[in-house]
Amino acid sequence: MSEAAPRPIDRHLFAGFLRQHRGAAVAVAGWSLLEAVPALASGLLVAAALDRGFLAGRPAEGFFWIGLLGAAMVFRALMTRTLTPWLGRIVEPLRDDLVTAVAAGAVQRAAAGARDTAGAGVARLTVQVETVRSLVSALLRSARQLGVSLVMAFVGLAALSAPVAALTLPPVLLTLLLCVPRLRVLARRQRRQLRAEERLTGVAGETFDGIRDVVACGARDRVADDLYARITDHRDAVRAVARTASANTLLVSLGSHLPLLVLLLSAPRLLDSGALSVGELLGATSYLVSGVAPALRSLVAVLGSWGVQLATILRQLSRSTQTARHTPPGGSSRALPSRTPRSPDLSLVNVVYAYGPGAAPVIDGLSLDIPAGSHLTVVGPSGAGKSTLTTLLAGMAGPDSGRLTLGGVPATEVDRAWLHRAVTLIPQEAYVFTGTVRDNLRYLRPQARDADILASATAVGARTLVDRLGGLDAPVGLDGPPLSSGERQLVALARAHLSPASIVLLDEACCHLDPAAEERAERAFADRGTTLVVVAHRISSALRAPRVLVLDGDRTDVGTPAQLLDRSPLYADLVGHWVSAGTP
Repeated sequence: MSEAAPRPIDRHLFAGFLRQHRGAAVAVAGWSLLEAVPALASGLLVAAALDRGFLAGRPAEGFFWIGLLGAAMVFRALMTRTLTPWLGRIVEPLRDDLVTAVAAGAVQRAAAGARDTAGAGVARLTVQVETVRSLVSALLRSARQLGVSLVMAFVGLAALSAPVAALTLPPVLLTLLLCVPRLRVLARRQRRQLRAEERLTGVAGETFDGIRDVVACGARDRVADDLYARITDHRDAVRAVARTASANTLLVSLGSHLPLLVLLLSAPRLLDSGALSVGELLGATSYLVSGVAPALRSLVAVLGSWGVQLATILRQLSRSTQTARHTPPGGSSRALPSRTPRSPDLSLVNVVYAYGPGAAPVIDGLSLDIPAGSHLTVVGPSGAGKSTLTTLLAGMAGPDSGRLTLGGVPATEVDRAWLHRAVTLIPQEAYVFTGTVRDNLRYLRPQARDADILASATAVGARTLVDRLGGLDAPVGLDGPPLSSGERQLVALARAHLSPASIVLLDEACCHLDPAAEERAERAFADRGTTLVVVAHRISSALRAPRVLVLDGDRTDVGTPAQLLDRSPLYADLVGHWVSAGTP
């Protein structure tokens, strides 16, 4: 399995992205300069209309210059319309790159055994990526335009009157310098808000997914208190961001009026000395009132909200992908030695595992040996930890305490490449990829011959399905006919049977098959000499297994089906319920 790392989602991604789309970036920059022509020319045209036209007794010339200003505004609208499609050529590909990077990071974290909530992953891939797309789009439309207009307004002001530009530029620079540390504070509080949002999404998702178990265990008050604490933390974080943003708005509002105040205070002296004409005074006022002040306020406001939010989300996304490669099972970032197990046997000694700090253990003090080549079926009530056990055995998570070994090697030290080859977990949700039947069946063994592919399909009972679809070259997935849940499971079973895996974990992987098909598939893996662990969907899986694990807290027991009928009331109840239901 490939271990290629996803690209970090940070400024390096943007730099590489802009290099890749250099043409669109250059076009956006060029059209932006043309779009800013009115910001550059407005004050000069107002001054010319007064000094050369109306005040000089030539109103026709004055209207001419005003007409040019109107034409510049129309020109700006045309440039904005031309520019918009180029912005789309940057924003949409960027979103695709982000989705790819986030999805790759999530898969790699899971492959490395990192403990992560599904809610947090969903928040990154949906809310946060879409937020980045929206923010980049908004910043390209607004901040780009405002920044260029602010610069152009000062260029025009300097061309109109260098003394006025020299007097009004320092207040603007001072305002920007004072805002920089405030933006850093805002960024820190935005990051806190984002972390609180992820925690809230994760806890809420787990709570709603397990609401039946929460009610059944009488844990409503405890879960409600935990959820309320997350909501309160998120509320406090949002309020802190709002307070900081309001303070920044006040600072910029005051700073944006300073240049105009400086001009008005200096105007009498400049007019008396002849350094400034009346038309130039009104032109400079036009630059400050309609150009510099609103652009400065809007630019800082946009950067302080959208810009800081974008930087915060990118940092959060980058952190989640960059740590993926370095997170071993159990979530620790400590570097551990890598070892290859001697054999495909499994052993658990006093293993404890819980979903999160303070949560009740799902598996509590479990000790179990699964020798190489043996066949174990796991039964128990819903929520007893059966699927969690397969996750631990697959090395996708590490125990909170106790010892889990594969071939005598602690799970945290197992070579990941060996683990990916040697262990195959088939969940209840069977996955069929878009491609041919051959592509799907040999996914875990790319060099498999057609004869071996068909032999595995025959062994698990999928040969009839392969023939019905049209053979190994037939398309499946989005390009092929719809498959039922049972047919998808047959594809997944044949894929696992063909794989080089010496440990196969079937987590209700035959639940959509009829009992006879289920038995055939399980026997195919048992006859293969595979270390086989089956989470039973039907009690018939347990009746034909050499050993059965009854998983249910302090009533956990392991033995042969006959032994468990005598000493495990829970197992006897499960068998009795199955027989009385008349299941064939």
